[in-house]
Amino acid sequence: MTPLAACAADPAGTRGRLYGDSRGGTRGPRDAFQRDRDRIIHSVPFRRLRHKTQVFIAPDGDHFRVRLTHSLEVAQIGRVIARSLGLNEDLTEALCLAHDIGHPPFGHSGEDALEEALADAGGFDHNANTIRVLTTLETPYPLHPGLNLTWETLEGLAKHNGPVARASWALADANARFPLDLTTWPSLEAQIAAIADDIAYDNHDIDDGLRSGLFSLEQLLTVPFVARAWDAVRARYPGMPEARLHAELVRDQIGLMVNDVLAETQRRVAAAGVESVDDVRAAGIALAGFSAELAAEERQLKTFLYAHMYNAPQVAAVRVEAQKIVAGLAGAYAADPSLLPPDWRPADGDPVATLRAVGDFIAGMTDRYAIRQYRELIGPIALPEGF
Repeated sequence: MTPLAACAADPAGTRGRLYGDSRGGTRGPRDAFQRDRDRIIHSVPFRRLRHKTQVFIAPDGDHFRVRLTHSLEVAQIGRVIARSLGLNEDLTEALCLAHDIGHPPFGHSGEDALEEALADAGGFDHNANTIRVLTTLETPYPLHPGLNLTWETLEGLAKHNGPVARASWALADANARFPLDLTTWPSLEAQIAAIADDIAYDNHDIDDGLRSGLFSLEQLLTVPFVARAWDAVRARYPGMPEARLHAELVRDQIGLMVNDVLAETQRRVAAAGVESVDDVRAAGIALAGFSAELAAEERQLKTFLYAHMYNAPQVAAVRVEAQKIVAGLAGAYAADPSLLPPDWRPADGDPVATLRAVGDFIAGMTDRYAIRQYRELIGPIALPEGF
């Protein structure tokens, strides 16, 4: 086994779990972070990701990504980076696999609709909802709520995009029970999970965008970073049909981004004089990320994807209908909480608690379950097929 770098998170030094483990007997030779990863993989919210939107809503095409396949791709990239830097691969993988568990149906479209519907109860944030699901809503154990994950995993999920200056109600509630030091930077494993997320969706959205016909290769090649990678691919395989090289382009770009992150992260860690995971948290800056040059080029790529994919007319038209579904369900459940399953109804009828229960229930839905519930409770929905 490769020894961990001095700045890696060590499972032997974990700050522990909110609830002590009360297992009868042993369940295999796994350390604390390996158990976290396995608990996430075996959880119901993780399984539901297979029917939650990445870009395309309830996609008919079997080849398009959904939240589950996206999370698996993020985990693959995250593990490679973590291994190369001597970081803890299991913690990195746990963070990559769980980072989108709090997403509602229909992705960011559903999140926007829930944020508006829950405005009088503190709103909705998918990242905070990830913590809520894993610490409160998912209850596979007999003696406590949540998956009882380690402090390091919860910290990394809460702060994988950096310190949290203003916690939403859901995150504040979890933090009050198990303080996560929200104002500091998280471990390098969490920072790697965040950049692996960017690398994965930048590149699989290129693949899905070309496959769906939302943009052409000619349009994509207006992005300089992509154009350079494509020139290298074409030079390596002269005369090969272009369609056969799309996947090779994506692989090359992932490799270029990963290598850039490795070099830049090593440079920042050395410059900061970091020698422990506590030094990482106290550094006051992100230590993992793209170089300045690649970060600028990656922003150009994102600008292209927003213009030609995320905000494409075909996708925007479906987004409107998806938000109608979430808003309609939220309104129906709030007006008549008896429509909620018995276990989801607040006991005291408090309006804030009721709205939050509505948000919890809807956020856990898959795309297809939300569509079915809307049709049963409200009526037909003109949701275009395919995207």
